[in-house]
Amino acid sequence: MDDQPLRVLVVDDEPLATERLQLLLARCEGVDLVGTASDGEGAVRMSEALSPDLLLLDIAMPGLDGIDVARAMAGRQPSPAVVFVTAFDQFAVAAFEVAAVDYLMKPVDPARLERALTRAREHLRRSTSEPTPAASVALARGRYLEEFWASDLTGLVRIASRDIDRVSAERDYMRLHVGPRSWLIHHSMAALEEGLDPELFVRLHRSAIVRRDFITGFQRNPSGRWIARLADGAEQPVGRLYADSVRAIAGR
Repeated sequence: MDDQPLRVLVVDDEPLATERLQLLLARCEGVDLVGTASDGEGAVRMSEALSPDLLLLDIAMPGLDGIDVARAMAGRQPSPAVVFVTAFDQFAVAAFEVAAVDYLMKPVDPARLERALTRAREHLRRSTSEPTPAASVALARGRYLEEFWASDLTGLVRIASRDIDRVSAERDYMRLHVGPRSWLIHHSMAALEEGLDPELFVRLHRSAIVRRDFITGFQRNPSGRWIARLADGAEQPVGRLYADSVRAIAGR
C-alpha cells in the first residue's frame, strides 16, 4: 500500500464540492483520483467497477445516501476505506457506526484532508495485515477496547480508553468524560462494561462506569447507600446491584 498511489473515488451530488475536492486532491502526493460519482447508486456501481481504495463520500444525497453506500461497501471484500465529507455534523454518530475512517466538514481544510488520507492509508495497511476471520476471533479473547472515535466540530476525535475518567448513560448514548470535556458515542452500557478492561474500570451503577483510580473514596448516605467520591469532586451513587464492587475495591 505504501508504494502504490491511494486510489480515490469522490462522491458528491454538488458539482462545486466535487470540483473543490478534485483540486485539493491534485495537490496531495501519492493520490490517484479514479473517478467521481454524483449519487449513491452511481457510487456503488463505480466502486464495483473500479475497486477504489478510498471513498470521499458525501452523506446527504437524494436516493441512496452516504451512510447507505458505506453499509453496502462494508460487505465487499476487500472493502474500501470511507471518509465522509459533509456540511452537517449531526451525522457523526451514524458515521461512527459504519466504521468511517474520518469525518470532514465542508469546506474541507487541506491539512485535514491530508490527515484523513493518512488515516485511510493506515486503515488499509492494518486491514491487509489482519489475520483470517477465524484467527481474529481467537485473538480477540482477552483483549479490551483501547480507543474510541467520537465527533466534534472538526471531525472525529480519538479517545484512548485509559484516558476516560467515567462513562455515563444518556438514553441510547454513552457520554465519555475526559477531564473537563465529554463526548457522546452510540454504545450500550453492557457492551462498554464487557469491552473495557476490568483491571482499569468498574461499573458502579446501571448508568455509570468509572475508572478505578479516579475513585478517591466511598461514603454512605443517610439511607445507607454507598456513594463514590471521584477525583474531580463529583459523587457517583452506587447501585444496589453493584455494592459488591465497593467491597471488592476496598478489600472487604
